[in-house]
Amino acid sequence: MKPKVLCTHLSLFVSNLEASARWYADVLGMRESARSESWIMMSFDDRLHDIGLIQATEGAHQGGLGLQHYGLEVEGDIDTLKALHDMLVDKGVEVVRITDHEIGNGVYFNDPDGNRLEFFLQTELDPMLAQERFTATNAPSRDIEFKQLS
Repeated sequence: MKPKVLCTHLSLFVSNLEASARWYADVLGMRESARSESWIMMSFDDRLHDIGLIQATEGAHQGGLGLQHYGLEVEGDIDTLKALHDMLVDKGVEVVRITDHEIGNGVYFNDPDGNRLEFFLQTELDPMLAQERFTATNAPSRDIEFKQLS
């Protein structure tokens, strides 16, 4: 029997633990769920931890290998995604790109250490149709633009 594996959390090395925790709370609305001297666990709602922030060693810097992005799936519609985009812009967060993935749309942005995150809104809700479209179109990532709503 093949075990079911779920993605449960992401841990990131950060340059400034306290500043990163404030950014994740302010920008993403996360709450601190646990901490030690060298790490802070951040959560959405009632989960134990969704993103772990770990103090990097002094002098550490982002490299060319490793995490490309972490997707945060959102519920709602395209207006929800546009509102999240506007919130990022209003908070001065670098929006890297906005994409159409055929079965959903994504807004990619960076945290203070350059870790890339994505707000992802799935627009094709039928799992079989989504898989067919995603496969048939070779998992596209077409750039699109949002006009700021606010």
